[in-house]
Amino acid sequence: MFVLGITGGIGSGKSTVSGLLAERGLLVLDADEISRSVTAAGGRAMPEIAATFGKKVVTASGALNRRVMSDIAFGDKKKLDDLSNIIHRHVFEQIEETLAKEKEKGSKCVVLDVPIPVNKFRELCNQIWVVTCDKDVRLARLQKRGMEKEEAERRIAVQMTDDEYCELGDHSIDNSWDLEDLKDKVEVLIREQLYERGIRI
Repeated sequence: MFVLGITGGIGSGKSTVSGLLAERGLLVLDADEISRSVTAAGGRAMPEIAATFGKKVVTASGALNRRVMSDIAFGDKKKLDDLSNIIHRHVFEQIEETLAKEKEKGSKCVVLDVPIPVNKFRELCNQIWVVTCDKDVRLARLQKRGMEKEEAERRIAVQMTDDEYCELGDHSIDNSWDLEDLKDKVEVLIREQLYERGIRI
């Protein structure tokens, strides 16, 4: 089974690329979505989070109390790292379980949509496509989503640069233009990389 990784910075359009692949029938495992599910009521990360930080970080329904948790983790890098490590581990456990099931079913290709290309992500993927984008275009997109310009700039600044992302990927897609341009670029990679491997989508 071919595992295709999609990654890129905030506002780059990696989710749009994953969406185009989903439209073609591929299963997309979205790390952000899984992260929300493992910290929701009954989520698999919640017992460990409660044991590490105390019951005060758990809401009455059993979900992560993000406000209380951010107060605890804000300004304390070790606590923030501890939280991130717990969530990452449970996210990737869930991803690995799903990949094993898909392999058993005989799926030919699964997409992993991950914002930060951590080592585990790179180990699981057979190939990684990096979505890049001009900074001004990213800022405009994030502001259109309702984010303040200063916050958007801060988020971009703390992430890896496009060059750093590209060093970790096998192919890059520049998404600085419109959707039609992006679709054309994705189509080229589908034909060159997936069709060549017998993955017809």
